Amino acid sequence: MSATKTKLAPAHTLSRRGEGPNPIDIHVGARLRLRRTLLGLSQEKLGEAVGITFQQLQKYERGSNRISASRLYNLSQVLGVPVSYFFDDMPSPDQIAAEAPAESASETDEFESMARRETLELVRAYYRIEDPGVRKRTFDLLKALGGDRIALVEE
Repeated sequence: MSATKTKLAPAHTLSRRGEGPNPIDIHVGARLRLRRTLLGLSQEKLGEAVGITFQQLQKYERGSNRISASRLYNLSQVLGVPVSYFFDDMPSPDQIAAEAPAESASETDEFESMARRETLELVRAYYRIEDPGVRKRTFDLLKALGGDRIALVEE
């Protein structure tokens, strides 16, 4: 029987009490908020569906409360995504360490723009495109029309 070593997260990605939310919890919460918003669900409706208050859901979305594995699974079922969705686009540990506090304000701006009706309608229409090839070409067109700003967000 061979022993396998478990690689632990670097210490700089772990929050201690009094240091604010863990960057990973913030990322998972942001993905939760994004999916809820894209589906047009209120915090109240999603909270009801998984048996929690909207206040608790707010704390999850801000990353101030950590989401348990079972709760994350329940949320993924209600939101129609795999659990891995919440970890998609996760920054590397080095990116997390290098991230300045000022950058969290830009994340807030990004998600506030997602709340705008026009953006939501665009994203919903995009996901209604059934043909993956057409969807990819549409995405490429939007990237080309959007210029450098979209390329920066992607990286």
